[in-house]
Amino acid sequence: MSQQSLPPPQVSIVVPVHNGGDSFRRCLSSIRQWALQAELIVVADGESDGSWKLAEQHGAQLIRLPESGGPARARNLGAEVATSDILFFVDADVEIHPTTVERVRHAFQRDPELAALIGSYDDSPGAGNFLSQYKNLFHHYTHQDGCEEASTFWGACGAIRKDVFLSLGGFDESYRKPCIEDIELGYRLRQAGYKIRLCKDIQVKHLKLWTPFSLLRAEVFYRALPWTALLLKIRQSNPQQYQRFSGDLNLRWSSRLSVILVYCAVLGLLMTWWQPNSLWVTCIASLVLVVINLPVYRFFYQKRGALFALRVLPWHWFYYFYSGLAFAIGTGRHQLRRYQPAK
Repeated sequence: MSQQSLPPPQVSIVVPVHNGGDSFRRCLSSIRQWALQAELIVVADGESDGSWKLAEQHGAQLIRLPESGGPARARNLGAEVATSDILFFVDADVEIHPTTVERVRHAFQRDPELAALIGSYDDSPGAGNFLSQYKNLFHHYTHQDGCEEASTFWGACGAIRKDVFLSLGGFDESYRKPCIEDIELGYRLRQAGYKIRLCKDIQVKHLKLWTPFSLLRAEVFYRALPWTALLLKIRQSNPQQYQRFSGDLNLRWSSRLSVILVYCAVLGLLMTWWQPNSLWVTCIASLVLVVINLPVYRFFYQKRGALFALRVLPWHWFYYFYSGLAFAIGTGRHQLRRYQPAK
């Protein structure tokens, strides 16, 4: 019997939750509406708002942890009790689409060599404030514009064969916060020779409400700093792998050049206190920034109009500013650890 004639593999949906609130209710409702036949496993990670009761009401297999150990540990525990061949990890603040799970199943049915896949946020985020719309739409754009041969995994909408997941030891539980545990797993998958695909038609709706504080905390402390540390560790041990990983998604050359241009623009502004003519540095850097990122701004214009696209500019440039700062700090930390005497 050919691979195509075999029925699609069954899927176990694993959802870690810590005080999920209304978003978690919407997540469970969408799963029960559009994936009724799938095994649903909820790991209540030390929550205190009664999210576990919602899981029971929706017929999920429930694992309750007395204290929070982070989503990496929660997902690993859920994976251990899953009975299906495919593990589909979904965050507690997303809604799945009617076609999401079926497309996951058929992707693995079509390609027996596929070890894992990741999807994308859709282009209609749940939270209506500007920052949430911008952040989640930017994430959508990044994945829709990315290479289908992926080098990272994604815990918000990512599926993997259970035997492969267990053979690699699952997520790294040393990451105690919602961090880069999914990226780190993806790098181990690729280093082991497994295939990961970015399936752009497999989408979920992100419901998260972003505020300036929550955005900066997540972007700098939970993503940029640990991601920098991971990349530099890989570069030190395997430069060839580092070159492969450092050119994917939001690590492309255009992003790196944009970081340099943002700092040139800031430096030009600062220098105007002593050299008024240095304003031309800021003007030229800003112009090149717009040109390089024109596809991004055109995307926002098409989705939300001219005013929204204009509001995106300062936040997008600020993103490059704090990303560059985090990389510099992370690199400094890495160098200090390298030259510290062994204890």
